[in-house]
Amino acid sequence: MEKSPIIDIVKKACPAVITVVISKDLPKVEGFFMIPYGGQNLMVPQMGNKKQKTKIGGGSGFIISKDGLILTSQHVVGDPTADYTIVLEPEKKYPAKVLARDPINDIAVLKIQGKNFPFLELGNSENIELGQTIIAIGNALGEFHDTVSTGVVSGLSRNITAFGGPARQAEQLRGLIQTDAAINPGNSGGPLVDIEGKVIGINTAMVMLAQNIGFAIPIDYAKKDLEEVEKYGKIRKPFLGVRYILLNKKIAEQNKLKRDYGALIVREALGEPAVVPKSSAEKAGLKEFDIILECQKEKITIKNPLSAILRKCEINDTVELKIFRSNKEQLIKLKLEEKK
Repeated sequence: MEKSPIIDIVKKACPAVITVVISKDLPKVEGFFMIPYGGQNLMVPQMGNKKQKTKIGGGSGFIISKDGLILTSQHVVGDPTADYTIVLEPEKKYPAKVLARDPINDIAVLKIQGKNFPFLELGNSENIELGQTIIAIGNALGEFHDTVSTGVVSGLSRNITAFGGPARQAEQLRGLIQTDAAINPGNSGGPLVDIEGKVIGINTAMVMLAQNIGFAIPIDYAKKDLEEVEKYGKIRKPFLGVRYILLNKKIAEQNKLKRDYGALIVREALGEPAVVPKSSAEKAGLKEFDIILECQKEKITIKNPLSAILRKCEINDTVELKIFRSNKEQLIKLKLEEKK
């Protein structure tokens, strides 16, 4: 028998790793009919008026307390109209309640009812070192439960643009752990554990068409969210209230702007207002087409976006913005409020 310490860690960790099944009430298929197209007949489903519960996706997660508190990725449970079921074993299924979603860090907190669940201990992601051994566990491809892969920490503080959630929206994720352990679709939300069996990250993304490049959210981010949920029953975030695009030289030249860095306040394509009504930004007088150059004396760039600076702030903090408006730079102070 092999005496690898990884075997003991996996035996301890796997019972606490769960599968998240996503389902929705969708129209029931009552038959099929043929339609001519391109010289051929295509079979098209005929949808009835009745609805049935249909599985539309899945992901991973892990239990962190005896009473059924669960961590997973926000993009796994991002659809507020869907139902979520937690599968511990084929015969052990529990309806899950989503307590909180943190789209900025791609973290969600869930709860199932019960007692004496197996759970994983949270470690510390602040002291992670390059090259240290890690283990990724999850529900690979939504089919292969308790899939285990091993590797090392390949990089730290990585910033990526990931696509996920029901609308496949882009998310800017920062400060990630890079690993060469295999992370596949369905692994999202599963734990990344160290050689002591403690969770140091939440598996969140992989790079398509690359080999052995995966990413995990540092577990310390989740600890802050858990503190918020325990204290307030939800995750509270400071909210500025502007929609914007980050500027670079190319965008500035194309639009004949006089600044090639900063956050240009501008409405989205669907017509949502650039400045959210009744927000801190509106109360401070920010306007569409203002360029926010600095926040808290930090220059806003592609590599240091406004969102990253605001993450360091707390609700009710007073922040100073340097903006460019009507060919002049000016300072504005405002108080950050809670996002409703």
